[in-house]
Amino acid sequence: MRLNKGDKIGIFTPSSPASVTAKKRYKRAKSFLEYKGFQIVEGFLTGKSDFYRSGNPKERAEELNELLRDPSIKMIMSMIGGTNSNSLLPYIDYESFKKNPKIVVGYSDATAILLALYAKTGISTYYGPALVPSFGEFEPLVNDTYQFFENYFCKEQKLPYEIQQPFYWSDEMANWLDKIKEKELYTNEWIGVNGGVVEGRLVGGNNNAMYGFIGTQYFPEIKEGDILFLEDTMKTASVVEKNFAMLKLHGIFDKVSGIILGKHEQYDDMDTGRKPLDILLEQLDNRIPILAEFDTSHTHPMHPICIGKKIRMDTNIKKVWCTEKWELS
Repeated sequence: MRLNKGDKIGIFTPSSPASVTAKKRYKRAKSFLEYKGFQIVEGFLTGKSDFYRSGNPKERAEELNELLRDPSIKMIMSMIGGTNSNSLLPYIDYESFKKNPKIVVGYSDATAILLALYAKTGISTYYGPALVPSFGEFEPLVNDTYQFFENYFCKEQKLPYEIQQPFYWSDEMANWLDKIKEKELYTNEWIGVNGGVVEGRLVGGNNNAMYGFIGTQYFPEIKEGDILFLEDTMKTASVVEKNFAMLKLHGIFDKVSGIILGKHEQYDDMDTGRKPLDILLEQLDNRIPILAEFDTSHTHPMHPICIGKKIRMDTNIKKVWCTEKWELS
């Protein structure tokens, strides 16, 4: 299932009501994708707000369910993240998704939705751009994110498909609603630790979001040889340690063959000088390969990546390839 120009992209708001709190950025993002040739279908909670969320748990789930049941919609994309997408998990129509699979993409707090859909159906979902934060971004960064999006979802690719390291990146907190300055761009450099080549099924997402449903029926079973993907945003060193320790206590680090650690947007090291990678290494009892500073994260630009399909990583040369077709049949 490839996304084509003219296809419908349904937008759901599982947590924060960004179409209200960031209306200007929402309109810019919607117009951007429409200009690229896609039809945007707004979920019924678009433009609505219940304080910190778009609606109550059942309302938010029903918005998603309506999009899942609509046969005309090819892709479903999250509006933005937030804090409480895990509230939806008991009310999602997993059977509709199983009978009529769609490309479901998002990141951050939408991790709960992405992993639950995969855990309950075995159908892959995609950790990738969300409408408001990703496509409401200004040039040049939005152009790179869109090019990665188009390459991944719209074009036929030969395997192995290399996920290219972007030349630059930024996590500067500027230009959310209006462009007031050019963002500072940083030279990109992925980091390889414990050199080696591993291949396995990719599972993971936002580490803090996982905290809200790990150990439940909605969290995929981590199997021997899997590659774990993790990323987070605006956390302190103490919270990063807590969340990594959570994964260790669940036995996940004992099973995976490698870890991809995304860039951490606006990380606070609490004057320790320790990076998330340093804190992760403290939690590991075995020397598995790790690729850090990967560009599937809250930073710009962003690569999409498929949950549930195989990837290969070589930490000696700091490269990642998709080795299994990620398109839905």
